[in-house]
Amino acid sequence: MNHQSMSAFIWSVADLLRGDYRQSDYGKVILPFTVLRRLDCVLDATKPAVLEELTKRGDVGVEPFLVRAAKQNFYNTSKLDMGRLVGDPDNIAANLYAYIQAFSPAVRDIFERFEFAAQVEKLAKAGLLYLVTERFARIDLHPEKVDNHQMGLAFEELIRKFAELSNETAGEHFTPREVITLMVHLLFVEDDAILSKPGVVRTIYDPTAGTGGMLSIAEEYLSEHSPGARPSMFGQELNPESYAICKADMLIKGQDVTNIVFGNTLSDDGHQGRKFDYMLSNPPFGVEWKKVEKVVRAEHEQQGFAGRFGPGLPRVSDGSLLFLLHLLSKMRPAQDGGSRFGIVLNGSPLFTGGAGSGESEIRRYLLENDLVEAIVALPTDMFYNTGIATYVWIVSNRKPAARRGQLQLIDASGFWKKMRKSLGSKRKEMGEDDIALVTQLFGDFVEAQIATVIDAAGKETGKVVVRAGEAAPAAPEGGKVKLAPLSRIFANETFGYRAITVERPLLDEAGAPVVGLKGKNKGKPVADSARRDTENVPLTDDVDAYFAREVLPHAPDAWIDEDKTKTGYEIPFNRHFYVFEPPRDLAEIDADLREVTDRIKAMIERLAA
Repeated sequence: MNHQSMSAFIWSVADLLRGDYRQSDYGKVILPFTVLRRLDCVLDATKPAVLEELTKRGDVGVEPFLVRAAKQNFYNTSKLDMGRLVGDPDNIAANLYAYIQAFSPAVRDIFERFEFAAQVEKLAKAGLLYLVTERFARIDLHPEKVDNHQMGLAFEELIRKFAELSNETAGEHFTPREVITLMVHLLFVEDDAILSKPGVVRTIYDPTAGTGGMLSIAEEYLSEHSPGARPSMFGQELNPESYAICKADMLIKGQDVTNIVFGNTLSDDGHQGRKFDYMLSNPPFGVEWKKVEKVVRAEHEQQGFAGRFGPGLPRVSDGSLLFLLHLLSKMRPAQDGGSRFGIVLNGSPLFTGGAGSGESEIRRYLLENDLVEAIVALPTDMFYNTGIATYVWIVSNRKPAARRGQLQLIDASGFWKKMRKSLGSKRKEMGEDDIALVTQLFGDFVEAQIATVIDAAGKETGKVVVRAGEAAPAAPEGGKVKLAPLSRIFANETFGYRAITVERPLLDEAGAPVVGLKGKNKGKPVADSARRDTENVPLTDDVDAYFAREVLPHAPDAWIDEDKTKTGYEIPFNRHFYVFEPPRDLAEIDADLREVTDRIKAMIERLAA
């Protein structure tokens, strides 16, 4: 059963709830029951062994033996299962409570986060509890029928549907799988040799874990490409339902679920003092952090660089850069092996904020400390809740020698295929070939162009990636080849500038400069604030030479107020990939206009006849 047909079957439960539940509340019933049925199926094969172990050893100190008997990190000591529950319809509520309480503590916490007891009571009062339980007891979610990957996709499909019904933001719960796959490939591609060593232990962390998709795909990648590696997953999540699903998923996969923490990462770091080898995150785009502003500002002002937010604070209207700073604070020191992380951000962190602003200071810290390996532009319409442009930042404090002092920009915005059916705002997806190409460009750390071949009729016939040093394909007869940058490499200082303040003198009625009469400005021209201007001078330029070249020819009486000079950083991504296309020849345009005009005149004449 694929995840779509499975979620469609589970969705049929909504027909039972209609009338007694609002559509926006369907998820409060369907999600915990789906988790319950999954856990029920996972434990089915070992249930007799667990009960036998319990009978043999009693209640004291029995937990390790029950875990071993269950062959999972969790167990259930009740003789009931969902099949037996529906065999006693008169006592369904009491039996279901008892069944939940017989799970190990980590599982009970999952159902507490779902507030499952309240839903059981509501269903019982509405006379629906038996019907819903019976419907779920019919679903076969045994691992041999539905693997963990399919189960994860089914959960995501269900959450997306519930988010649409309640007008919530689906993207706050999970990230499209192909985006995560790309991030995971970029994260690990440079470390294949290290990860292939038998028994190597690596920690992976997601501070905005959602339903655990990023952690799951990272684990799947390592299992497939580096079977000898032993990944340890860590995460934190604010949404109770997403947290419960993530915890259940990690539990079934044998991970230590105490590593998955509930709470707000920015105001209450659930993994304080810990450092990680790899990290992934898709923080919410453009969401204000006013609720946690007091705590965040206090940490910034009181702890500085000893805390998480030393480099600076972004504007309150968008907290995504705070998550980036949080990840920076979780990096293992370079001398201990270092770290690498990937984070999805919108376009704002690339350029928002002038010199001296919080955003600029964060970019300055990243680039002056040589921490950013690459930034990859994704296609638009890739996420369920927004169609805006998004970017994957790859950040590391253990850059390979070839990358040091440099930043790679990759424009993957054209690598997509249209989906057969849109899912919310998601209309595009990246294919396996697209992900492989971007990963290869990053892994090889190479500049490249995309050559678009166009035939004589103006139709696109193909695209070819042309690496630095390679020849572009020949143009077909009567056609042409259009070249556009695909991967570019820049020195970090390319993105820095000095914001200089250009002053001009205040003039009296006769047009002569007014001179200061006292203080440090005595005998010097008084600056006219109305004529004040600013200039951004690239760090690669000499300020005096720039001033003499660009300002003095137009304003000979101008000077620089050195006290106001600030250093800023911005990454104008699109500017570096812009390709100028000259307009058509005027004669060609005139000919087209004459042709259209003649057609219109002929139509009017036919109507008048």
